[in-house]
Amino acid sequence: MSNTFTIICPTDFSECSLNAIEYAAKLGEFYQADLLLFHVLNKKDYEKLSPLDSKGYHQEEFIKEKMINLQQAVLKESLPKGLKSCLISYKNGKIVPTTLAETEHIKADMIVMGTEGTNDLREHIIGSKTSKIVEEASTDVFVVPRKVFFKKPRKMVYASDYLEEDKIAIQKVIEMAQFFDSEIDIVHVSSTHKAIDKSLHKEMVNEITPFVKYDKVSFVLKSYRDDLALGLENYLQTSKGDVLVTLSKKKSFFDQIFAKNLSKKMAYFINKPLWVIKSL
Repeated sequence: MSNTFTIICPTDFSECSLNAIEYAAKLGEFYQADLLLFHVLNKKDYEKLSPLDSKGYHQEEFIKEKMINLQQAVLKESLPKGLKSCLISYKNGKIVPTTLAETEHIKADMIVMGTEGTNDLREHIIGSKTSKIVEEASTDVFVVPRKVFFKKPRKMVYASDYLEEDKIAIQKVIEMAQFFDSEIDIVHVSSTHKAIDKSLHKEMVNEITPFVKYDKVSFVLKSYRDDLALGLENYLQTSKGDVLVTLSKKKSFFDQIFAKNLSKKMAYFINKPLWVIKSL
């Protein structure tokens, strides 16, 4: 991998992970990125993919062939549109630590992955492995929900908690929004209707506005008495947002509302992609 923007896309060949590859390729076109399609060799997954080879004698050959086919499809579709390269890699190991180690090894700037895989059907829908990667990664994670296919985002919703780092994170969002000509709603959700919330919101708008060099940005303050994550999901639906973006830093909004039972909370957003900004 070169020093250009690098995306890693873990895949287990499930429908959800194939949708993630499409997103990874499209984002790769925007970033003119190097894309790595990555698979962790897993016997249980392989048995579902190739039940006739239960002993796994031909596992590596089987996986290599599938990876090459995916690589060729991505290159044909996205290389002419700006993607710089698409490589493939597969390694033995446990999915979460092996994926995170590979992410660090290639110095990836973003992980793009699906919410569930071949063995990740859970009560709350989202795969536990995905939620662990979101928690543990030091790299941005772009999570693609089940049965969500790529479409140009009309509106991106950035969940703000009035952090100083929001100013930098929003620049990353604007960069992507400009590419897709998307609107951006910078939203703060509160559990109260107090005047101090309105005052803080006004102060935040005044501070962030000079950093916003984009004319399709709106600032929104919403109050919800119940679960803030549900309130944010409600706003995402009613505003017809296409991508939810949040900053994950110590004491950030994301970490407050998602700290307990991450899989359950992330399941609220199962119909929309979630971009968790982890690095600035």
